[in-house]
Amino acid sequence: MFEAVLLTVITAATPILIAAIGELVAERSGVLNLGVEGMMIMGAVIGFAVANQTGSGTLGVIAAVAAGMAMSALFGFLVLILVANQVATGLALTILGIGFSGLIGEAFIGVPGLILPELYIPVLSEIPFIGPVFFQQDAIVYLGFALVAVVAYVLFKTRLGLVLRAVGNNHGSAHALGYSVIKVRFMAVLFGGGCAGLAGAYMSLAYTPQWVENMTAGRGWIALALVVFSSWLPLRVIVGAYLFGAVSVLNLHAQAVELDIPSQLLSSLPYLATIVVLVLISANRRLTLVNTPACLGKPFVPDR
Repeated sequence: MFEAVLLTVITAATPILIAAIGELVAERSGVLNLGVEGMMIMGAVIGFAVANQTGSGTLGVIAAVAAGMAMSALFGFLVLILVANQVATGLALTILGIGFSGLIGEAFIGVPGLILPELYIPVLSEIPFIGPVFFQQDAIVYLGFALVAVVAYVLFKTRLGLVLRAVGNNHGSAHALGYSVIKVRFMAVLFGGGCAGLAGAYMSLAYTPQWVENMTAGRGWIALALVVFSSWLPLRVIVGAYLFGAVSVLNLHAQAVELDIPSQLLSSLPYLATIVVLVLISANRRLTLVNTPACLGKPFVPDR
């Protein structure tokens, strides 16, 4: 029973983790992209469609990442080149993604999906309890942890990370030192879009291998809240993702043991938890400001 719960938590947490780590990089550069939900749902439908048509889950994942990056490139062009409002543009991107994915996915409703295979690690995969939980997951689960480790290393141990954080904290000074603020931010936004697309691919090719309209069901918004919850620190994203993952699967297991709790209340728990966490963090001003990029959401127009 406990093994089944852990497996469910891992699958529920993985898309939130991947989408959040991508958004964290974008926000560290000073860009607030509220279009994570739209990029995720586009990644889900494109990944499912390509995998279904080609019979290759790998191609489906690659296509999903490309779809997320294409959506983020549109966002980047509008907010970085045309200096559009970041909040309004991000909301518009989500609406566009939800609507466009419904149009593309109409032909795939009810079509059997192609599930990503689980990796098998000799000896380790055969260990009771530990093997199925830790060594029999699909590649995207492990890729999610790898992304967190790489982002943490790059942000705090490399020159690239130093430049990225400098752009997010003081874009004027970074520009004066000769760094291309627009280029750095555009690359960060593209990375965030690729991660959102990958999270969407996991939804339609691993979590529930089928296409269902609006199947991301608000996970993009939870990923946005998770970035704040983690105080813009990559390693804390893992803790938050698995916390939210555990809350989101509580509904399923509560129904399995027949608890006398309305299913509607249980279904709303992830979003209630998100609100509670944001309220608690906002109440602590020091915690809110400690790692917040000083230029987050602020437009940059280079001197001409």
